[in-house]
Amino acid sequence: MYKINQLPSGLRVATCEMPHMESVSVGLWIGVGGRYESKANCGISHFIEHMLFKGSRRRSAKEISEAIEGIGGYINAFTGEETTCYYAKAEHRHFDRVLDVLSDMYRHPRLAAGDVAKERAVIKEELLMYRDQPQQYVHELLTEAIWPGHPLGFPVAGTPESLDRIARMDLGRFKDSHYIAASTVVAVAGHCTHDDVVAWTRAMLPFRQHRPAPRFVPARDRQTAPRLRFLTKTVEQTNLAIGLRAYSRRDPRRYALKLLSVILGENMSSRLFQTIREEHGLAYSIHSSASYFADTGALVVSAGLDPKRLPKALRLVLRELQRIARQRPAEEELQRAKDYALGQMRLGLESTTNQMMWIGEHLLAYGYIDDPETIEKRIQMITTEEVKDVAADLFRDRNLSAAVITPGKNEAEIRSALHL
Repeated sequence: MYKINQLPSGLRVATCEMPHMESVSVGLWIGVGGRYESKANCGISHFIEHMLFKGSRRRSAKEISEAIEGIGGYINAFTGEETTCYYAKAEHRHFDRVLDVLSDMYRHPRLAAGDVAKERAVIKEELLMYRDQPQQYVHELLTEAIWPGHPLGFPVAGTPESLDRIARMDLGRFKDSHYIAASTVVAVAGHCTHDDVVAWTRAMLPFRQHRPAPRFVPARDRQTAPRLRFLTKTVEQTNLAIGLRAYSRRDPRRYALKLLSVILGENMSSRLFQTIREEHGLAYSIHSSASYFADTGALVVSAGLDPKRLPKALRLVLRELQRIARQRPAEEELQRAKDYALGQMRLGLESTTNQMMWIGEHLLAYGYIDDPETIEKRIQMITTEEVKDVAADLFRDRNLSAAVITPGKNEAEIRSALHL
């Protein structure tokens, strides 16, 4: 289903041929993100992502967007903790134009001084926008609590102070040292042929040097007790995020962790949704999710609720965590979780964009691409005892952190309740 070529430079090209589709999705993935930064240049990866859209030697910012949107396509990008991705989707006959635009942005960004100054101001506005969205900002506070003082705990978009320190020369140097062949994957899914994609990539992304990929600072486990980031702010709704430090993306227990997350809060039939919303009416939304990095990970539960109901909701959430750590789920509940996780995966992979994301994420993270059938077999093998064991291993005070944004001033009450 997936084909991979590694060019002599170290650049990898991977495809998923979907000849029945009209579209093609193209992604340029680079193995760099927030955790490759220091406190001084925090946000530089995200800053570079913005700058690549400001123009290249051949195209202005407007011409970049017009080249893709003018054929009915779309173009976008994102920066995470460990990866940056520039991607576009269009009708398959325009594949060469899509790759040409992305390659041009990648290889020849202008990084003009005037654009740097303007985009710095734009990113600061982006930071303020997130600060005004407590349901987003609470997760930034939570990562600070889980990984204090470590790049994983820094905001991916940076801070006003770090952005002011980043000069045009810093952007160029960081890009030159991280946007290299060994760190880059060209991922293509849709109506395409692998050989054509490889040929076009060789022509549009020539690299002369083969340098090793940059490294990051490992995450250290120094936590011994629960941590809390409590922010009093004038808001209508309290936002709560609970995080439990968990497993890396290579840990075999990650499959049981995924099913544990589904059972707890990934849909409306989950335990937390039924308890917190349906039974007690404490929140409009409550959700859980698992994230995985090269050497660590986290299970996160988040909810928006009435400020007066925060202590009760926190106690009920922690009670559910304790319950599944003591008693394994029923076979029927686990099978529903498996069917949900696998169904969501299959439905998502009908999209050329999601297939491209699957390719890029897997190849950068693991060095290979798992096919869905392999994932399905691993998920189906998970037992109720394995789910319970993962819960018992994770749901301990030494792994527990929380962040709260609320108009209340009951920090002491929340801190005293934050125990498993």
